Amino acid sequence: MDIRDIARLSGYSLGTVSRVLNDNPGVSDRARERVLQVVRDVGYEPNTNARHLKMRGRSSSYAIIVKGMQNMLFTDIIEKAEGLFAQADEEVRVHFVDEDADEAARAAHLDKVRHPKGFLFLGGTPRHFIEGLSEISVPCVLLTNTAADWGLDTLSSFTTDDASAAESVIDYLWEMGHCRIGVIGGNWVSEVSARRLEGVERAFRARGVTFDRERSYEPCRFSMDEGYQATMRLLARSGDLTAIFALGDVIALGALRAISDQGYRVPADISLVGFDGLDVSQYCVPRLSTVRQDTGLLARRGVEALMAAVEGRGTPAHEFVPFRLLRRESVLALRM
Repeated sequence: MDIRDIARLSGYSLGTVSRVLNDNPGVSDRARERVLQVVRDVGYEPNTNARHLKMRGRSSSYAIIVKGMQNMLFTDIIEKAEGLFAQADEEVRVHFVDEDADEAARAAHLDKVRHPKGFLFLGGTPRHFIEGLSEISVPCVLLTNTAADWGLDTLSSFTTDDASAAESVIDYLWEMGHCRIGVIGGNWVSEVSARRLEGVERAFRARGVTFDRERSYEPCRFSMDEGYQATMRLLARSGDLTAIFALGDVIALGALRAISDQGYRVPADISLVGFDGLDVSQYCVPRLSTVRQDTGLLARRGVEALMAAVEGRGTPAHEFVPFRLLRRESVLALRM
């Protein structure tokens, strides 16, 4: 009997069961009671080796450091990562930091007071890692950003090729007859959004056109409200756009409402494309065309690399995980 059996008998995912057994937040009372009832019924006992390590004063758990509080993509990755740790009979604790906070400094503090086996970072700022990674004494792996050019030979990273993915969106819109394209989300300072914007500009240059940042781009944070406000600002100064590319699905959801509130329809008047491939994107009306990041593969690569590093196996690696452009209902082909 192991945690996978508890998940099967309770009807909940491995990630949910792991959170219940580790007494982590983010679980409904109903789910917690159901899992604990199954645990009592079958007489399941958590890993005794973990308890032994705790008695010796050394933590037996891994730590996930999450950059930002409202990132739905990260929520999906967390769930999958927790399940993978649970399959390996490993405990994991999740720690959130603000979008503007220093995630490396937070990890260095946790390293000193909690002594985790290793850190899995969801999101990260280059400067924070370059300045603070040396203060962390355990292995670290970064997801959703690449550290390939940071000069850190102890940090692995796994992410989507953001520039190529964004370029594929513009290629798609152009193929559908759109050349007056607006972009919302992120900023030129954030490395992830900057790479996506570079992909946008690259796609325009390939057609002999310069992307007009001043007129056609509106920065914002990754939230529905920010996406709504950014779209309102963009439409106010660029009312002739036929398509909008949102650098995140949550931004696109806000944009969808803003477009409607301005009296336009998606896609009849303005086509809309997101980025991330969140589950919610297939349930909005119309279904959102988007870039799907492979969160399952991202989680697997990250967890496997981190556990291998803790066990002294393998060397740091940097890898792009494949993406898919999902062509759904939110883009209209213009008559050529």
